[in-house]
Amino acid sequence: MAVLKPPLKLGVLISGRGSNLQALIDAVRAEAFPAEIALVISNKKDAAGLQRAAEAGIPTKVIDHKAFAGREAFELALDDALRQAGVGLVCLAGFMRVLGAAFVGKWQDKMINIHPSLLPAYPGLDTHRRAIEAGEKYSGCTVHFVWPEVDAGPVILQGKVPVRPGDNEDALAARVLELEHKLYPLAVRIIAEGKARIVDGRVVLDDATGKAVQALLALPGQKV
Repeated sequence: MAVLKPPLKLGVLISGRGSNLQALIDAVRAEAFPAEIALVISNKKDAAGLQRAAEAGIPTKVIDHKAFAGREAFELALDDALRQAGVGLVCLAGFMRVLGAAFVGKWQDKMINIHPSLLPAYPGLDTHRRAIEAGEKYSGCTVHFVWPEVDAGPVILQGKVPVRPGDNEDALAARVLELEHKLYPLAVRIIAEGKARIVDGRVVLDDATGKAVQALLALPGQKV
C-alpha cells in the first residue's frame, strides 16, 4: 500500500484584506489538495485577512513590525513563528514589508510571492498604471520564488489578461486579481506535488504539468 505524503504546511503572510489568502483557503478545503494552511501572520492587527483566517479555523498571529527595534528583530520573530508552526512553504499574499536578505536566505526556494505584472516587467508598485501608460496589449501576474532582490527570483507561473481599450487602473486590477486567485493555488499545488524544480536559477516543470498549465491559462482563441 502506498504511503500518503502529508500535506505541505503553508505559512501565509498578509498585511491587508487577504483576497489571495481567501483563494488559498478555498483551495485547501478540497480533499485532494496537497497542502494546508498552518498559520496566517499579519504585521497589522486590523488586517481584514485575519478575520478570513479565523472564520476558516486557521491559527493567526499578529507580529507588528513597529513593536521591534529594527527589521532584524522583527524577522527573527517571523522566522520563529513559522518554524514553530512547522511551515514548509511561506506564501506572501499582500505582505507589504520588504524582507531582508538574511530572512530570505533562510527560506530561499521555500518562499513564494504573487506580483501583479508579467515580471520582469513592472516590478514594484503602480503596476497597472504603468502598463496602461506604456500601451501594453497584455498584463497579468507572476508567481515566483522569493530571492533577495525585490520582485525577483525564479518564475513559477505567469498568466496573461488583455489590456482593453479604455481600461483604467481599477478595471485592469480587477481582471488581474481574478487571475491571481486562480494562479496562486495552482502554483502551491505544483510545488506541493513536487512538480517544480529549480535548475540553474530557473523553474522547470515536468512535461505533463507544463502542458496542463499552458492549456489552463491560455487566453480565449489562443492556440496551445
